[in-house]
Order: sequence, then C-alpha cells, then structure tokens
Amino acid sequence: MLLKATVTTKGAVLLGKHVACDAFDETRPIRVVTHAHSDHMLGLRQSLKQCEAVVMTPATKDLIDAMKGPRFLLRGNVKTLDYGEAFAYEDEQLTLHYADHILGTAQVLVEDGEKTRILYTSDFKISRTPVVAADVLVLEATYGNPYRVRPFGIMAEGILVSLVEQGLKRGPVYVFGYHGKLQEIMQILYEAKVKVPFIVPEKIFQVSKVCERHGMRFGRRLLLSREEKAQSILCQREPCIIFYHTHSRKKVGKEALRVYASGWQFVKPCQKIGEDEYRVALSGHSDFNELLQYVERCRPKMVITDNHRFGDAFVLAREIEKRLNIPARPVPS
Repeated sequence: MLLKATVTTKGAVLLGKHVACDAFDETRPIRVVTHAHSDHMLGLRQSLKQCEAVVMTPATKDLIDAMKGPRFLLRGNVKTLDYGEAFAYEDEQLTLHYADHILGTAQVLVEDGEKTRILYTSDFKISRTPVVAADVLVLEATYGNPYRVRPFGIMAEGILVSLVEQGLKRGPVYVFGYHGKLQEIMQILYEAKVKVPFIVPEKIFQVSKVCERHGMRFGRRLLLSREEKAQSILCQREPCIIFYHTHSRKKVGKEALRVYASGWQFVKPCQKIGEDEYRVALSGHSDFNELLQYVERCRPKMVITDNHRFGDAFVLAREIEKRLNIPARPVPS
C-alpha cells in the first residue's frame, strides 16, 4: 500500500502513478493544487511549464489569479474541477472533495486500476469536512501532537467579536491573519452585525472580491485603503476595521487595538500578548483529536502522515498505530 502514495523531500504528495499534489514532481504528468496557500503551491511555475494538466477548483484558480495576477496560470494547461467531478487519466480517476480550510480547498482522491482508493486530505477543519472512504490515506499533521487540542470550540469567534466591538469604541481596530483567514473573520464580523467599514490593501481587496463571488458575505463594507473615502476615515481615526496580512504585524497599527488570528493558541481562546494586542485562536486546521477522528471514520488500511510541512508527523503516526491499530508512517522519514 505504501508504494501507492508517498511524500517527497520537496513536498509533493504522490498519489497512484500519475498525480502529484501541492508541489512539482518531474515524474508526474498531473499536478493538483489543493488550495491557494504558499506551502501548497510549491513549484507551481515549473508544473505549469512541464505537466500535462494542473488541476484545481474554480475558486482556487480565482484566488491564484488575484494573488499572482491573471497571466500567471496562462503559462500552462489549467483544468478546474468542481467538487465530485471526475477526471480520468489512463487507468486512474481523480476527484476533488470539499475540505473546510480556506475557500476552494480540496481533498484529492485517486482511484487506480485495481480499485484502490488513495486519498490526500490537504489541510482541513473536521467540523464541515466530509470524510472520504479510502484504502490509503495521506493526512496533514499540523497539530499531530496530543498536546495540540482545543477544548474551547468556537468560543474564540465570540471573543473576537467582543474584542473588536470594544476597540471600535476608541477608533480603528487592526486585524492580522493569512489570506482566507482574513476573509473568514470578515464574514464572522458581518454576521455579528459589526457595521463599520472594512479597509484593506490591494491584494486583500482582490482576494476578498473573489471570496464574495464564490458566496462569502461581507456586506457593503469593503474599502480599498488607497481610496479617498478610506483615507479620510483613517486620517480622522473614525471607527473602522483595517485588515492586513500577518507579515505586516510589526509594521502597522501600533497606535490602535490589534487582533492577531493564530492557529497556535491552545490553552485558552484569547491571550493578551502586548499593550493593546491580542492573539485569538482561529485556525483552519483540525486539532489532534479531530485528526484521529478523521482516521477512525475513514478506516484506511494505511495512513501516511505528511512530514514535509510543519507539524508532528512522527508523533501522529505513532499515536494512530497505538490508539487505532492502523499502520501509519511519517513520510518523508
């Protein structure tokens, strides 16, 4: 079974004989991009140049167009697949299945000529991610350690809303996170009826517009930061929420309340980490118990834990074998 799936030292998740996911592999004619985060787009330029097809969901294509420019994907043969739509290549059939992570994220299932079902979960939150039956399972291992559990569930969302509302009484509030997570926060605040402008730089604006086209709702709050109206609000320090990528945390917003969305907050849903700065536990990944829950419901004959991307693949594999009595190996080892 192990030979039917592996993870290379360059981060490519290989399924069956023809498919490489989330990194380029020179031996595979088909490349899948499971979602539009940088650690899952490794070697994409090379894949566009050399692969027969680069497969992704329509939403992932639109997000990559927004982040890298609409000409980037024109370098290769990009094939978009809706969830559940089949793509056949020689004796294998590829389908994408929904995963709750960021917009467009997909689990990848390959069924080979021997009817072996080989599945890669990509990154996912289990609450709204369907479990796909598989014989061989390649599992993300971001929170693969028994210490990585969150007993507080969705409490963090309510705390986020309360923090922002309190900060808005004083003026602007800055929110930091990754692409996809920022838009999730916008939707949380919109649904909580926080009625102030959302001011964003160009790239976040474009990504947000893609998310709106694919069904996310932010209301008529989005303002591009360079627009005159946005500049006026900022100059007068009127209540508003300013969204920036995590990489900008040390550069902007030091004069206001700052909220940082983090996946590495486990003990409690919110922690004060500086003067007027808070870290809130909002993650797009399943915790340790939820990873085990997925494996238990999937019941594969073999589990491979992804040891290329950040996480605890060795610990997770050991715990799967010990607790579920299913063979599991971290790869690459």
